[in-house]
Amino acid sequence: MIIRSHEHYMQQALKEASYAYEEDEVPIGAVIVCNNQIIAKGYNQVERLKDVTAHAEMIAITSAANFLGSKFLEQCTMYITIEPCLMCATALYWSRMGTLVYGSSEPKFGYSRHSGVLHPSTQVVSGILENECGNLMRSFFQAKRK
Repeated sequence: MIIRSHEHYMQQALKEASYAYEEDEVPIGAVIVCNNQIIAKGYNQVERLKDVTAHAEMIAITSAANFLGSKFLEQCTMYITIEPCLMCATALYWSRMGTLVYGSSEPKFGYSRHSGVLHPSTQVVSGILENECGNLMRSFFQAKRK
């Protein structure tokens, strides 16, 4: 069995984020890994689906739960390009996500502004490919401001 690095899986999340960027969605992407296998992917589709809950994380959580046939994802790791918002962090809590790995912090809307949101057993790793993840977001919003 090949064990991949956090950087490898974050690259896959960045690929998902690029799909969102191409569709003029806020470029956030997510992948969920279980036993060193990507079992779910998602990217923001809020505009496309006209659904404020269609965040990358929510789409990936639903896909992973369907794949595993379980609402609990304790054995899984989510890789997300940007720190999750409060809604998505709460979904991570209820899914009991084993590990959360994110790239760039989100100072305005990130969950870390609120204490105790994630499940106590969820491990958190941040700053993986932080520059690449943050640059994609900055590029998107700079283009919107022109």
